[in-house]
Amino acid sequence: MNSGLNSSQVESIQPNISQHVSYRKRRSEIINTCNSSVLEQGAPLDRVSKFLLITRSCVLSMTVTSGFIGLMLALLTSSTINWFHFTLALIGIVLAHMSNNMTNDFFDLEGGVDDSEYVRALYAPHPILSGLVTKKQLLSYIFIVNLLDLSILLYFVYRLGPFVLLFGLSGFFISLFYVAPPVKLKHIGLGELGVFLIWGPLMIGGTYYVTTGMITSGILLATIPYGITVTTVLVGKHIDKLETDKAKGIHTLPVLLGRKASLYLNQALMISFYVIILVLVAFKVLGIGILISFFALKRLIEVLKIYNQPKPEQPPENYPVWPLWYVSWAFYHNKLAGGLFILGLLLNLVLNQFSIVLY
Repeated sequence: MNSGLNSSQVESIQPNISQHVSYRKRRSEIINTCNSSVLEQGAPLDRVSKFLLITRSCVLSMTVTSGFIGLMLALLTSSTINWFHFTLALIGIVLAHMSNNMTNDFFDLEGGVDDSEYVRALYAPHPILSGLVTKKQLLSYIFIVNLLDLSILLYFVYRLGPFVLLFGLSGFFISLFYVAPPVKLKHIGLGELGVFLIWGPLMIGGTYYVTTGMITSGILLATIPYGITVTTVLVGKHIDKLETDKAKGIHTLPVLLGRKASLYLNQALMISFYVIILVLVAFKVLGIGILISFFALKRLIEVLKIYNQPKPEQPPENYPVWPLWYVSWAFYHNKLAGGLFILGLLLNLVLNQFSIVLY
């Protein structure tokens, strides 16, 4: 059978196929590690890979998880699901997380926090300091992403009324003033609380609200466990940056509490994920299917052991985000705990067909 291609045409196609595979592999590397080996080799990046690095796409999975928890809670408790609204909400919260990451990098650089020796520029390329973009380009990306997010929010206001502004504007305020003056929540020990509120009640609750058109106290209670696991990721990161933050006068929670107390606190927060789930099941806020989340206990124990050992002086082989350490292990637990939480809600949805009490 004749393919219709001569040998020279086949040869011209081969480099394009190889380049496509290379791009896909590079983007996968960035999403998994926050870094790209291409940068270390001095080679240029394609636009998509650049954008994935600039927006720190490696941590966007936490936002996607929050969105899907909101959807699963909606499926459990409402007979009316607006799938278009859910899709818009998911896009909106991912865009908001991207904007948050870029805004933090811009204001930390402007405020003199980020420099070539600060942790942010060591574990992954800083958008401006690494030469990926200029300040003007980064500002334009922030503007475009926020404009898209605002369009989604205004649509929801038009369709659902002004109450939705409570979720959107609260999240925007915390996100913007996490490092932006004059508030700088991170600098006064309130950044961790802000992250809990965003990835718990605001993202999960907000997604639920626009998907169903309602919200209840029980739903807000159900947002707490995953909101806490995201908070452990930030606490872990601030433990890793404790000395440098202290030297720069940035009073994160670990700076205020000290290293030892912060390590204990983060372990307690990880454990509380399971304790709160038990309480929610006991009071029938969630059904028993959510107990499948306890299959993450083995990973929790592994992470707790790491937290009770000294940080290694040198990075393990092929470790991509050094000098960060405790944040990686908190994220490692977060990913499994969050995934099983969604699976548990799905199991509850199935069990509900057999009259399991779910609220």
